Amino acid sequence: MALELLVLRGLGLGDLLTAVPALRALRQAFPKHRITLAAPRTLAALLPLTGAVDDLVDVSGPGPVPFERPDIAVNLHGKGPQSIEALRRTDPGRLISFGTGPPWADGVHEVRRWCGLLEWHGIATDPADLILGTSDRTGPVIVHPGAAHPARRWPPERFAEVAAELDDVVVTGTADEVPLARRVAELAGLPPERMLAGRTTLADLIDLVSRSRLVVCGDTGVAHLATAFCVPSVVLFGPVSPALWGPPPGWRHVALWAGLNGDPHGERVDPGLLKIEVSEVVDAAMEVTS
Repeated sequence: MALELLVLRGLGLGDLLTAVPALRALRQAFPKHRITLAAPRTLAALLPLTGAVDDLVDVSGPGPVPFERPDIAVNLHGKGPQSIEALRRTDPGRLISFGTGPPWADGVHEVRRWCGLLEWHGIATDPADLILGTSDRTGPVIVHPGAAHPARRWPPERFAEVAAELDDVVVTGTADEVPLARRVAELAGLPPERMLAGRTTLADLIDLVSRSRLVVCGDTGVAHLATAFCVPSVVLFGPVSPALWGPPPGWRHVALWAGLNGDPHGERVDPGLLKIEVSEVVDAAMEVTS
């Protein structure tokens, strides 16, 4: 009977990408275990690229988790009682989690947080093990104006000004972000076929980002895709410091931040984000692609 290792990370694209080093560390530490990830089914296209996951159970949020009696359960979801209880209900032989192991610390980069949890349990990790692949980067420039919450969305008028200054631009986004992306494309004077929001699956987006020459976006999952494929990026941070969620330094990524903290779930664009000017973004784009 196969040994089973269950990992909970019921969050979004960027969250999963920041957990890649921890997932790979678990693969190295437990090579005989079958690793099942509890995460949204929409992320399935990404899993083969990690080289660390054998199966997926569809879970959004902290649970419940439809799994029984794993030999090991690992909570890479959070520190709250819901995720811990969801994994306890699977009746694991061993539980690795904040709340049952090391104390949770604020001010820690998301990648290092989960690596630190594993290291506390004696599992060696490499926080720099983020790369999913590289390509010749002959694709277009991606401008991605969306983010999960309004607080992290730079104004579309400013994204449009940046897009108008760059060559071979496409505008991406989710189906919910079509109106936003269309406004950016129209203000930038781009033809309709350059507006790709709502027209790409995750697999399509992965392929597009992996080939792109540059990604310009806010603090969202596409920024982490750019990191994963070593694509130059300019990432605009508002209420949350790039020290917590930003790209690694020195990888041809520029994280712009005005130095102000706020509510990342806010319903209005963050005042700090508004302090970032179009000229700063354009200059950074020229810098990382020169």
